[in-house]
Amino acid sequence: MSLALVYTRAKLGINAPLVSIEVHLSNGLPGIHMVGLPETAVKESKDRVRSAIINSHFEFPARRITVNLAPADLPKEGSRFDIAIAIAILAASDQLPRDQLQNYEFIGELALSGDIRPVDAILPAALACADHNKQLIIANNNAPEAALVSNLSILPARHLLEISAHFHQRQSLKPWANQSTTQSAGSQPGKELDNELNEVIGQCHAKRALEIAATGGHNLLFYGPPGTGKTMLASRLPGILPTLTNEQALEVAAIYSVAGKGLRPHIWSRPFRAPHHTASAAALVGGGSKPSPGEISLAHQGVLFLDELPEFSRRVLEVLREPMESGEIMISRVAAQSRYPANFQLIAAMNPCPCGFLGSQRCNCTPDQINRYRSKISGPLLDRIDLQVQVSKIENRELLNQRARVKAESNQQIQQRISAARERQINRQGKINNQLSSLELKTICPLNGEQQTLMDSAINRFALSTRGFYRVLRVARSIADLESRETVATEDYQEALSYRITSESRQAN
Repeated sequence: MSLALVYTRAKLGINAPLVSIEVHLSNGLPGIHMVGLPETAVKESKDRVRSAIINSHFEFPARRITVNLAPADLPKEGSRFDIAIAIAILAASDQLPRDQLQNYEFIGELALSGDIRPVDAILPAALACADHNKQLIIANNNAPEAALVSNLSILPARHLLEISAHFHQRQSLKPWANQSTTQSAGSQPGKELDNELNEVIGQCHAKRALEIAATGGHNLLFYGPPGTGKTMLASRLPGILPTLTNEQALEVAAIYSVAGKGLRPHIWSRPFRAPHHTASAAALVGGGSKPSPGEISLAHQGVLFLDELPEFSRRVLEVLREPMESGEIMISRVAAQSRYPANFQLIAAMNPCPCGFLGSQRCNCTPDQINRYRSKISGPLLDRIDLQVQVSKIENRELLNQRARVKAESNQQIQQRISAARERQINRQGKINNQLSSLELKTICPLNGEQQTLMDSAINRFALSTRGFYRVLRVARSIADLESRETVATEDYQEALSYRITSESRQAN
C-alpha cells in the first residue's frame, strides 16, 4: 500500500496541536504536491526533503506524491515538519517499516545532507507529546529543552539514516538520559543577577516597599532624582522573589521556547525583562505578521521593569492596561489568533521632572514642562500601580557608613520571609494577594468600624477610585502576611494608604 501516516506537532501560540502527515504515492507526473494550508517555509520543505532523501542514499519515488497536512484548516508554518514528511515518504515507498510509526512523533528540520537541525517551540510540543504517551524523535540539540518534561521518552537523532536504522532495528536510537542540567540550573535560583539588596545604601522606605511588592506580587513605581538607586532597587527584586514552581517553570520555559530563545540559564528563577524606552507596542505586548510573544509574556511569572517610564511612548504604555488586569494578551491577525500568558509584576522608575532635580537649584524646568512630562503617564495606568514610592537623595552619613551593608539582611533571608508569607496566601486563598477579586477581598479583608472610617476619609480626601480602594486592601493584606498576622490591622491599612496617598497628592499638585 502506497499510503503512510506520520504524526508531528504544529506551533500555535504556546500550544502544539497534533498534525497528521499523510503521504500517498500515485501514478502521474513525478512531483510533490502539498495541501493543508502550508506556508512558504513548509512548501519549500519538498526541496529539502528530496535532497535529504537522495543524499542519505535512499530512493526518491519517481511518482506523484501527495502530502496532506491535517487538519486542513490549521495554518502550518516553519521547517518543523521536514522529518515527518521525509519519514512518511520513505514509509509510503516501502523503504521504512510503517507498523510502529503510530507510536512516535517527529519534529525537526532537514539539511540537504540529511542532517537534522533543531527548531524552536520544542517544549510545548514535548509537553503535548507526553500527554498522548508517544515517543518523540527530534534533533539532538533540541533534546536538553525537551528533557524538562519528565515523563517523556526522547529519542534524539543527528541524521535521517539514524532514524532509518532505528526502525529497521539495526541500531536503536538511544533515549536521552535526563541529565542534571535542569537541576543544576535550578539549584542556584536567581544567581544570574547575583545582586544583593543590601548593596543598596540606605533607602529603607523603598526597600520596605519592594519587600511588600514581592510578598503580594504588587506593581510598584519608584520616583525621585537621578542617582538615588531606583534602577538598582528594581534589579534586586528577582533575587528576593520566591523561586518558580515546576509548573510555572515549564510555562515560562514554553514561552521562551516559542520565542526562539531556548533554555534560560536558571529555569526556576523569576524572569526579569527590562526593555528600552524606544520599544514599540508590538515589541512590548507581542505581535507581528506571525504573532510572537512580547516582553510582557517573556516576563510572565516574573518582573517587567520599565526604567524612565515617561520616556516611553504614551501609546505604548496604554497597551499594558488590559494585560495588567487579565494576566494574558490575545494577539489577533487575519491568518491566526494567539493567546500568550502575561502575568507579570510591573516595576517602573521615573524622575520627578524632565531634568530630574525638581526642588533643587539645579532644576530649570517650567511648570508646563513638568506637567507635559507627567501627563505621558495616564491616570488609568497609574491607578493600576499599587505602590508608588518616592526615592530621595541619600544622606551623606549613610553614604559614608561602611558597616551598614555588613549588618543588612541577605537576599536569602528576605526571600525566606517572603516565601513564608506567600505560602500563607496560597494556603488561605489558593493565589497570591494581587490576584484577589473584589468579592474575595470582602471575606479576606473585612473592615471594622475604625478601619471603615479610615478608608472613608481616604477615599474622600484623596479621591481614591474603586480600583484604588481594592488595591489598598490587597497591599494591606500583604503587609499583614509579611508580619505573620491572621487579620489585617489598622496600621496595615495606614501603611498601604501611605503608598497611594503619595501619588494622589503628587497628581493633585
